[in-house]
Amino acid sequence: MRNKELESQIFSVHGADEFNRLSIAVFHFQYVHNPVYRQFVDALAVNPALVERYEQIPFLPISLFKSHEVRCHAQEPELLFESSKTTGMTSSRHYVEVAELYNTSFSRCFEQFYGSASNYVFLALLPNYLEQQHSSLVYMASELIAQSGSGESGFFLHNFADLDAAIRRNAGRKKIFLIGVSYALLDFAEQYSYNNIDMIVMETGGMKGRRKELLRSEMHEMLRKSFGVAHIHSEYGMAELLSQAYSQQDGMFRTPAWAKILVRDVYDPFSYMPAGKSGGINVIDLANLYSCSFIETKDVGRLYENGNFSVEGRFDSAEIRGCNLMY
Repeated sequence: MRNKELESQIFSVHGADEFNRLSIAVFHFQYVHNPVYRQFVDALAVNPALVERYEQIPFLPISLFKSHEVRCHAQEPELLFESSKTTGMTSSRHYVEVAELYNTSFSRCFEQFYGSASNYVFLALLPNYLEQQHSSLVYMASELIAQSGSGESGFFLHNFADLDAAIRRNAGRKKIFLIGVSYALLDFAEQYSYNNIDMIVMETGGMKGRRKELLRSEMHEMLRKSFGVAHIHSEYGMAELLSQAYSQQDGMFRTPAWAKILVRDVYDPFSYMPAGKSGGINVIDLANLYSCSFIETKDVGRLYENGNFSVEGRFDSAEIRGCNLMY
């Protein structure tokens, strides 16, 4: 059964105390209703009644989405998202029981960072995601294209000439928002360049073996010069979650109020690194109410005093995912 009370609180949370209270409430709900998560918590011998701070909550290894249905069984899933993968690798499967939560999460998050999607012509260069089924990124981009209300918005596969024409046709008419997977943006930038166009360029990561891995700063500089923009923006998200973080410059990401990043000690998953120190990224995503809101990723990063975080790469033993870059 759906928990409408928790649903109503997720996107209005504010302040550290309220975030902690809601995190504990979601933890208890998921412990009761998500059998995979409950088994994991019990295996760690964690007593939920003694958990008072979100730092004490066990974070589920993201790899379990490859082998289990991580969900609360509140209702039949309305969406299925699968992680991107390279040949021979296994995809994670995220059963989204309430599509409304994902729609609200990415829409409010985008508006928080960029304003209404209706302010933009929204162009999506996501070839490898379009070629696979069940992509959360394609779903989000499709909804933002619809919210833009512009007949000029749309997806582009390998049709670079059409994308160039769309950019030039809309220059000076409406601000352009170009979102793309990294290797495709680099391929495009080698053939086309721009000056003085009001445009946001956002990379979502991902070379996927198509190009040589680059330092993020090097890749951003190449894109910045070709597109004639001051900064390259980035999106940090994954199929197993329902919320994103955005970087508007210099690889510094921020989450919306209903999500939080913690950086764990790689040798002790219940200890957390001080500000500025590198470790494994844990994500709290309260929007992921009917799956698991507490995810231990295979990404490496740093959390800073001001709440920003950076992503530096992945653990050596982790599979290469669509968002992978050399940082």
